[in-house]
Amino acid sequence: MRLPRELDPVEIRVLGCLLEKELTTPDAYPLTLKALVAACNQKSSRSPVMQLSEADVRGALDRLHQEVLVWPVSGARSERWRHALKRQWALDGPTHAVMCLLLLRGPQTIGAIRNRAERMHQFADNHEIETTLDTLRQGDEPLTVLLGRRPGQNEARWMHLVGGTPDEATLASIDTESRGSSLAQRVTDLEDRLARLEQTLKSQ
Repeated sequence: MRLPRELDPVEIRVLGCLLEKELTTPDAYPLTLKALVAACNQKSSRSPVMQLSEADVRGALDRLHQEVLVWPVSGARSERWRHALKRQWALDGPTHAVMCLLLLRGPQTIGAIRNRAERMHQFADNHEIETTLDTLRQGDEPLTVLLGRRPGQNEARWMHLVGGTPDEATLASIDTESRGSSLAQRVTDLEDRLARLEQTLKSQ
């Protein structure tokens, strides 16, 4: 069973961060509670931005652990946490990256996913992303859904189903949030890409 129940926003953020950090900072993964809280509260690459306490994140970890979606790893100094989604959700490189982005940033177009996935997986083209999303949509327990174009949108967007099937009120709320944060998110995306370019130039 992919999902024993619908997950709440904090649980979704925790899983998204664990998926992300495994790919982007493998040397620091699995994550300590403190590192996971910092990842959850990042202002970049997150929509919506959250302000979670250690108690919030610990509570989510405990609930997810009961569902066997995360697992503690005993370290020399402190307890660390890792996700168990590769087995539970049958994730490979492309599906790992796509689910990570959907969990952390909400509904997105295929083009946005491709741009934001650069550090996690190099997609050949938009068709590969669409195929990946379709793979996640298959079966008795789909993980993604194509929302279709909404009023004021030029392209259809894809969304995860980890928190349940969205109703009209949820979609309207997402639309409002997207309009309010789109400019700030574009600026953040540009800053992220500039930082990656600077890092690449330094390493050459």
